[in-house]
This record gives sequence, C-alpha cells and structure tokens, in this order.
Amino acid sequence: MNTAVRDSLSKVPQVTFGFWLIKILATTLGETGGDAVSMSMNLGYLVSTAIFMGIFVAAVLMQIAAKKFHPFVYWVTIIASTTVGTTLADFVDRSLGIGYLGGTIMLVALLIASLFAWYKSLGSIDVGSVHTPKAEGFYWLTIMFSQTLGTALGDWTADSAGLGYTGAALIFSGLLAVVALAYFFSSISHTLLFWAAFVLTRPLGAVVGDYLDKPAASGGLEFSRYTASGLLLVAIVLLIVVIPQRAAEKSH
Repeated sequence: MNTAVRDSLSKVPQVTFGFWLIKILATTLGETGGDAVSMSMNLGYLVSTAIFMGIFVAAVLMQIAAKKFHPFVYWVTIIASTTVGTTLADFVDRSLGIGYLGGTIMLVALLIASLFAWYKSLGSIDVGSVHTPKAEGFYWLTIMFSQTLGTALGDWTADSAGLGYTGAALIFSGLLAVVALAYFFSSISHTLLFWAAFVLTRPLGAVVGDYLDKPAASGGLEFSRYTASGLLLVAIVLLIVVIPQRAAEKSH
C-alpha cells in the first residue's frame, strides 16, 4: 500500500453489511460471555466488570498504539467492550438497585454526553475521523457507553416491558430496518444513523444472547453459556477471515 493511500485511511473498519453482521454476533457473544463469567462462574457482576474492564482498557491501548487498522485487534476490542457492557449494566441495574429503566435513562445521558463532548472537542463524530489518539479515546468511550446502554435497554424491553426475548428481538430488528431505510431513502445524517444502528445492534444481541442461554421456562433455549459463547466466537473469527476487512477512509 502506498503512503498516500495509507494516510487516507482510518483505524476502524469500513461500514458494510459484513461489519453489521459481525457486530451483532459480537454483541451476542458479549451477553453470553459476560453472563458466563458473572453467573456461571459465580464471580458476580462487580468482579466480572473489573476483569472485563481491564481487558477492554488493554485492548483499547493496543488499538491506539497500532499504526494502522488491524481487524482482529479491532474486533477483540469490540468484544471486550460488549462483555464489560453486559456485566457493568447488570451491576448498575441489579446490584445497585437502579433498575432497568433507571439504568437505561442514565446510560442514554452518558452516551449523549460522550458524543457531545467528542463533537465539541474535535468537530466530528464520524467514524472516518477516528485516526488520532484523542479521537480514538472518544470513539471507544462512546462505544462502551453504547454497549452498556444496549444491555440495559434489551433487558428492560424483554423483561420489564414483558415482551419476551422474541418480541424484543423483533422490535429491535424492526428499528434497525427503519434506520437502514432512512440511510438509503432519506437525507438524515449518515453519521447519526450509524450511531443509532450501533446502539440498536447491542440490545438486539443482548436479547438474542439471553434467548440462547436462558432456561426454557423463561422462554430461552437453555444452551450452555460456554457452548453458545464458543460457537459465536468461532462464527466471528470465520467471518473476519472470509469477509474483506478494509479500513474506513478518513473524513476531511
């Protein structure tokens, strides 16, 4: 790759259908993997959050230190963000007693604050602008808030709202379809639509993950959390290998 082409690229992937497919699988893995450590291993939400937060911070530092886009480093960081989002949301909602709705409202506020601070500081929240350490810091902070929000929102929709895992999955799939239609057939900012879709894929993954591993009596398929997580991880690795992984072009 020549210097001019390399310098025009970001350190995050180009947003394609394959990106969204891997993202949904990664968020589903975050749910089953987070629950496997906090529940199946009986480590609890706080200890599990500390473990996953450490992994997430280490992955972010690797991502920032990288000189160019590395698919596996990027997707490891995404998976780390979604596992810490799972256990952190459960800790806030359940251990602290805020509840799903309270947690959702709090995390919406944090997500908006992160996006606002990013925009005010750098003038853009476009993923194509993620090619400096400061932009990457805002990018990954925003992603962590969105992943945590998605867990709380998914649990609230499926449990508190009484829609169940299937009903909640249909709602979030429908909302994603609306965002996709708006992308192709409206003049709404593609950057805003990207972040809307990014947020919505997380609760979709959360309810699908719960559907896979929750007891049949609760409306789930009662798969082992370890088995579900292993299968999802294999699927993600295969897709990363099979689907072309290109860096997004920098915005100017």
